[in-house]
Amino acid sequence: MSQTGDPSSDLRALSMARRVLQIEAEAIVALSERLGDGLGQDFLRAIELILNCRGRVIVSGIGKSGHVGRKIAATLASTGTPSYFVHAAEAVHGDLGMIAKGDVLIALSYSGENDELLTIVPHVKRQGARLIAITGDPLSPLAKEADVHLDASVREEACPLNLAPTASTTAALALGDALAVALLDARGFSSSDFARSHPGGALGRRLLTHVADVMRPAAKVPKVYVTTPVLEAILAISKGGMGMTAVFAADQRLAGIFTDGDLRRAMERLGDLRDISVEVVMTVKPRTISPGRLAVEAVQLMEEHKINQLLVTDDDGGLCGALNMHDLFRAKVV
Repeated sequence: MSQTGDPSSDLRALSMARRVLQIEAEAIVALSERLGDGLGQDFLRAIELILNCRGRVIVSGIGKSGHVGRKIAATLASTGTPSYFVHAAEAVHGDLGMIAKGDVLIALSYSGENDELLTIVPHVKRQGARLIAITGDPLSPLAKEADVHLDASVREEACPLNLAPTASTTAALALGDALAVALLDARGFSSSDFARSHPGGALGRRLLTHVADVMRPAAKVPKVYVTTPVLEAILAISKGGMGMTAVFAADQRLAGIFTDGDLRRAMERLGDLRDISVEVVMTVKPRTISPGRLAVEAVQLMEEHKINQLLVTDDDGGLCGALNMHDLFRAKVV
């Protein structure tokens, strides 16, 4: 059904959208292929320059290049490369003082002729900072002034007028991502490092929350012995509110677990449970996890084995605590 009331207009809109996506995709593919040529050596030099940087990486641009620069700076900062964005127009009115010796400036301008950037370049170099330029013209003034030039030129813009920055900004953004990820790998940046940069979000919770943070301690875990009658074990499960109880041997060793699922299976198999001890119907050698493991690993273990509870044990098999899926939901790990 037409969304605009005019089928021909709808077809034209979809055709235009496909053309934009195709042109931008081709621009990135071309950029990737050029990494096997001269751009590859320049890219490696840029990586080396940033890895050897004793200060910060400052990203600067104006207009659409400025928007792309902000995203590149944010991606660098969140993946192990200290970085921030300085607007080129603000730099010539005082913010130039944010750039110091030992820093690396990444300047973005597709034409390579932006007046504000060209104004600050001599001052940046005088400070002792190094310059990486990302432009679409290797012969532009900005490219010639750079210590390293990264050619982000595109064959055409996705704009039908070939005017609005579209494919060119996509290419510059992708090149910035390529820099950030290559640097991440070179620094050995881990998922734990990433989590420390994102403590407030769901990702941070998944990567920073350990089993010990969400488990119920051993003192609050329902506990019965192998000789306990099943009916008493059921009461322990009800009082504990975890859908399970840990089962111990007479010598205080952990012998197993008795869950709601075990109870249902026992009723189907045996019927009358009044004269049966929990040892007969419990799960021997239950799945366990150590308190130092990530909580998200507990989720994976539960899902893999289709269980809702886990006993938490130390290296000697002693009970440290327990958790169920509701505990993980409350911790927003799931």
